Amino acid sequence: MINSASVPTVNSFRLGINYWPVSSAMYWWRRFDRTETASDFARLREAGFDCVRVFLLWEDFQPEPDVVSQQALRRLVDVAHLAAAGDLSLVVTLFTGHMSGVNWLPQWALESQEESNRFRIVSGGRVLRLKPKNWYTDNGVLQAQALLAREVARTLAGHSAVWAYDLGNENSNCVIPPTREAAIEWLETISRAIRVVDSSHPITIGLHMEDLEEDRRLGPAEAARVCDFLCMHGYPIYARWARSETDELVLPFLGLVTRWLGGKEVLFEEFGAPTAPQAQSTRTLSSSGGIPLITDDAAAQYTDRSLSVLRRAGMTGAMLWCFGDYDEDLWGEPPLDEALHERFFGLWRTDHSAKPAAEVIREFTGETAAKCNDDLAWIDVPAEDFYLNPRETLGHLYQRFLSSGRY
Repeated sequence: MINSASVPTVNSFRLGINYWPVSSAMYWWRRFDRTETASDFARLREAGFDCVRVFLLWEDFQPEPDVVSQQALRRLVDVAHLAAAGDLSLVVTLFTGHMSGVNWLPQWALESQEESNRFRIVSGGRVLRLKPKNWYTDNGVLQAQALLAREVARTLAGHSAVWAYDLGNENSNCVIPPTREAAIEWLETISRAIRVVDSSHPITIGLHMEDLEEDRRLGPAEAARVCDFLCMHGYPIYARWARSETDELVLPFLGLVTRWLGGKEVLFEEFGAPTAPQAQSTRTLSSSGGIPLITDDAAAQYTDRSLSVLRRAGMTGAMLWCFGDYDEDLWGEPPLDEALHERFFGLWRTDHSAKPAAEVIREFTGETAAKCNDDLAWIDVPAEDFYLNPRETLGHLYQRFLSSGRY
């Protein structure tokens, strides 16, 4: 039975952060600094956050298919203890996987390829010209994933800091299941591995906007077959159909479409905007890959508007991307060597001074979660037809959503 106290459907509107440390980013688990994380968690709680999403970099936790790193598990428990001490709850994201424009994968989960990948593959600290094995069809990888899921859940079972297990961050950016049936079978296998040792914590999965823009065969309906609640990630800077890079209405729209397709409550698990540093060079600003860097004040206003409309739309909570900007020492390493805008998504600067957006969080602390808005008259497409032409349909529905005037 799921522990209802940990399911994000009761009373409070959850306020969360996606966390990597400023000093180590995705290299956190191998450069673990307990003191830094303790300070960060204290800072988050003081700002008004109540939950933190952490990511288990796959190769750090499972260097071989039949080996789960005991050191990594000990560090994970340490993080859980720090969260509990700070009155924060954790969303624990497995199989990371896709992160900030790079796919971080253990070499045993890779194979040769003939065509180039959309995203770089990093394994063992090197960029490799390989591709991920499809874990929806490769039984060896599937069984390895089940092992990791089970051992992580066994390690964290009963821990007061755990809110939920997340079965992956934007997995469709790594591999896509060949069929919906294969997707559901994978979800069932991994969820079963968790629930056999920890039946008290809910399970979700980190879906993102592209899972609505394209039929990647693991969308809200498939996730809802197994998950206790749904998640959606959305960024206007990546949505061609958005009105601007700070169009906050993109977020509740994506959340409501997710709930409509899946029929379960939705946590908006990722949103945010990169900001231009106060002492920013023209070279870096002009080299941000076409992604706009906005002012600190504009980001704060966007955060305020976004939290307000997400709550009004009935999302159970919202989690910002991300904790901090990354130290300049990391800028020569993936993903920050190429994804320049990813350096500056933080609510805190590299000197740990808070940006204005961090000050917005307190305004929403203690707010109750609103009832989900069930007035979906602006949806004029049967759910079973949505994925016939999803990108066009999503843009069409967004215009109808805007015209409805509900927000």
